[in-house]
Amino acid sequence: MRNQVTLIGNMGDIPQITNFENGGKVARFNLATSAPSMKGEKTAEWHRLFAFGNLAQFIENFGGKGKRIAITGRLVNRTYLSKDGQPRKISEVEIRNIIGL
Repeated sequence: MRNQVTLIGNMGDIPQITNFENGGKVARFNLATSAPSMKGEKTAEWHRLFAFGNLAQFIENFGGKGKRIAITGRLVNRTYLSKDGQPRKISEVEIRNIIGL
């Protein structure tokens, strides 16, 4: 089995870019996808995404709120400490490929 995710949707905000001392960077943003509900109405699902290196540079240059994109990547589960010191769990998608639509 492979850990692979494919999503097509709209960027929900301006990407947050973090630059590292070694020259690398990471881009983080939310992506909204839509699917019909049982009642026939469309509902939005929100996904947290991130990318490193050249992909982060591409997202910084061409990404923006409302931009429609298609991505493939892998699901990543991680734990971190919140500002109040409590452990939190989060699921994110690490982008491996991106296409602007």
